[in-house]
Amino acid sequence: MKSVVWVHGDSLSSASAALSANPERPAIFVFDNQLMADYGLSFKRILFLYECLLEMPVVIRRGDIATEVLAFAVENEAEQIATTRSPSPYFGQVLQRLQQQTKVVVHDEPPFALDQRYDLGRFSRYWSKAQASVLDRQ
Repeated sequence: MKSVVWVHGDSLSSASAALSANPERPAIFVFDNQLMADYGLSFKRILFLYECLLEMPVVIRRGDIATEVLAFAVENEAEQIATTRSPSPYFGQVLQRLQQQTKVVVHDEPPFALDQRYDLGRFSRYWSKAQASVLDRQ
């Protein structure tokens, strides 16, 4: 079944589950003005997101996420939209809107598991030990 991939702020990786499952399919990310305002995203954060996206095989648009993703699907003659699961209530609402219009396949990221116990009292101590395990996933 022909699909497009919706990349959102919780799946900013070219190794995300949805992109990995659909490596040759077109992908889209949408900067949503309302979301950015609601979350209070700073210019630095928006720039960081943009720089991440430049390293990914995605089309970048601005507007209402559901509207732009659905239009992108039509433009690419897609029968379904693939995306990666997100804990965000906002993305959950977008997902519901998409599901009302078309078939959506939601991919789960593999569970994050470390093979040993780490000191979680300070991030720097944790990161110095966990970094290799985390970065090997990409």
